[in-house]
Amino acid sequence: MKVWFKTGKPWIWLTAGAVSISLIAVIGLLIMIAWRGLSFFWPAAIHEMDIQASDGSTRTIIGEIYDREVVPTSRLIGSNVVLENYNEEMLERLLLKVGNREFVPLDFTWVMEPQVVRDETPANLAVLERSKDGNFYGYVVDILENGESVLTSDSEEEKRAELFARIDRAVELNEQAMDLQDSEIGAINYQLNQLRLEQRRLELNNAFTEAEAERIAAEEAQLRADYQVLEAQLFEYREQASRDAIVMRDMRNMEVTLPMYRMLDVTFPNDMNIFQKLAHFFVQIGKFVSEDPREANTEGGVFPAIFGTVFMVLLMSIIVTPFGVVAAVYLHEYAGKNAITRLIRIAVINLAGVPSIVYGVFGLGFFVYMVGGSLDQIFYPEALPSPTFGTPGVMWSAITLAILTLPVVIVSTEEGLSRIPSTLREGSLALGATKAETLWRIVLPMASPAIMTGLILAVARAAGEVAPLMLVGVVKSAPMLPLDGNFPYFHLDRKFMHLGFHIYDVGFQSPNVEAARPLVYATSFLLVTVIVGLNLTAIGVRNHLREKYRSLEH
Repeated sequence: MKVWFKTGKPWIWLTAGAVSISLIAVIGLLIMIAWRGLSFFWPAAIHEMDIQASDGSTRTIIGEIYDREVVPTSRLIGSNVVLENYNEEMLERLLLKVGNREFVPLDFTWVMEPQVVRDETPANLAVLERSKDGNFYGYVVDILENGESVLTSDSEEEKRAELFARIDRAVELNEQAMDLQDSEIGAINYQLNQLRLEQRRLELNNAFTEAEAERIAAEEAQLRADYQVLEAQLFEYREQASRDAIVMRDMRNMEVTLPMYRMLDVTFPNDMNIFQKLAHFFVQIGKFVSEDPREANTEGGVFPAIFGTVFMVLLMSIIVTPFGVVAAVYLHEYAGKNAITRLIRIAVINLAGVPSIVYGVFGLGFFVYMVGGSLDQIFYPEALPSPTFGTPGVMWSAITLAILTLPVVIVSTEEGLSRIPSTLREGSLALGATKAETLWRIVLPMASPAIMTGLILAVARAAGEVAPLMLVGVVKSAPMLPLDGNFPYFHLDRKFMHLGFHIYDVGFQSPNVEAARPLVYATSFLLVTVIVGLNLTAIGVRNHLREKYRSLEH
């Protein structure tokens, strides 16, 4: 045994076991997040249940089973739940999502298994996905056009065909109206605001002449005339979309008329086969990653958060890489071994251990209020007192995270520089190259894999940071992306959405916790996927550079 320990094999097995356990834990965590998140997009069966109350009355509930749990009967009795003729110690209860938010006090309700006297899944139960008030569950009774029925029979096939066609029409009209409002009308509003700022700038510089006033007035009049035309077109789209309506019978056995323009989709999950469910599953995932959020971020997609996360990380990478490389080159190639160099290295090490929220406070105080406020005073006085850069935005977020990840890039780059043989430097200098040429043509290309390694670590940390971003730019909902069709196209002063903050907001600030819980898992899995995608891209570039310059190392 002593000989075996002296060989070092036990430590090898111990290390391998620890790595294996860690790997299994990480993979298990990812599988759990993926399962809980992706299962949200699978079309669940819609149940119609008759629930018997303690007084003998029966009520009907329509909804999907959201969760199940087994609880002690004594706990329910202690919560004043009456259970007649039930003597078992444990009881299973079901959490049902009943939707129809405007007609019920809560869109989730608990149902005790012994109280269920009928449980069916009728094929003609419909799920209406709406832009407001969540899903609606019920039976399709009629379809109206300008208040008149368009159905010629009670055929279920005719109802579905007509319903699908009219929802597609309403969705298309709503998309046209939204595109018109976001693109052309938004561009006119932007130009009108720019004219207002231009007039204010001329007034501040005492250059607002009658000619300038006439020019600005003429441009403004033309823009307002164009706006009236587009506004009339927008109202026409909305009027056409509000033409149709659908009559549904809900779980109260009452007929409800719902406007078609609020409908986004309709499905009949109980009548789907496995291939239809699979197609619907991928369609819902596509909507999740491509649409804007709705209903306080508890419904809809997360595209603005995806865009904001990737845009901010790329901007941070562009900022941190040159600064980190320059600092590492100075410390390794130029700085002498003296007290100043040691002080700089100690500062870099300490920066790596500072809590991220401290960076957020520093970014808010220094970049936003001091630097941004000064920029507003110098370059944007016409917009004051409304700040332009003197308010949290995507640029300050990227710079703050660049400082946060700067030590990682410096240390990684310096390690790569130290691995380059000194003979290469000496050979280059002996052939007549200057030190700068040697660095640019020999040293930095060979150190590029290490630079990419530092960038990978920086991206992995920056993409998951939330605390500093809450102070320097991220918001719950951003009406406009930092990138649009208005000059200068990249608007670095705008606030943005972030997947990490979206997880926090949906999970802990949502007014509807049960509805938001699956989105927390789905968004978490998406954030991990985005980080992995960014890292794999950087790893691919690093491996290519490593192969390209491998011959120089020998």
